[in-house]
Amino acid sequence: MRASSIYVNLPIKNIEKTREFWQKLGFSFDENYSNEKALCLILREGLIYAMLLIHDFFSTFTNRKIADDFTTEAIIAIQVENRDKVDEIVNLALKFGATKFKEKVDLGWMYYDSFIDIDGHQWEIMCLNNDK
Repeated sequence: MRASSIYVNLPIKNIEKTREFWQKLGFSFDENYSNEKALCLILREGLIYAMLLIHDFFSTFTNRKIADDFTTEAIIAIQVENRDKVDEIVNLALKFGATKFKEKVDLGWMYYDSFIDIDGHQWEIMCLNNDK
């Protein structure tokens, strides 16, 4: 079995603010799957997407309570090409409303930093040492 792509579904509070936040970090959206209820954040064209769904719409896909801003539902880690890009994305995220949840980590073979986005989701931006 091999998946052809991945779509991570995450609840959000406000379409416009969320769109603006991710665009300021340099990301774009697939407008074919974006509307007033959802944004399709492109993490890697053709492979990895995050479906950012307003709470009411997200609730139609589950019978469980949506995690609040103080609960960790998942930590989403994305790999980028190098340390400079890790620092750039995290610094931009913090500049545009994200918050820090732990200090950056340098394990030699892997380097990463983290933030909580404006909707309360934890993200790790990382690179491997072969990506120097």
